[in-house]
Amino acid sequence: MRRGAAGPARDRLLAEYGPATLRVTGASASSAVIMRVLRAELGVDLVTGKILLRRVLCGDHSGTLPEMELLARSLRASGIAATATRP
Repeated sequence: MRRGAAGPARDRLLAEYGPATLRVTGASASSAVIMRVLRAELGVDLVTGKILLRRVLCGDHSGTLPEMELLARSLRASGIAATATRP
């Protein structure tokens, strides 16, 4: 199963703990790097990557805490300051 795919376990995590949000902070946020990480980690095409990039930059991309932490770690490894937070 690809990362980010829906499933019963994911649904249970969201129902029990609520969504977490991916936050990108600081001037280090290069759109090209963020989109490259999103496309690599989530296996999405260019159009979907652009949509996700806008959501991430607006602070509107959410999912389970483990999903958002995985993306945040990948972004940090690429030099982007990112965190996974719960509202």
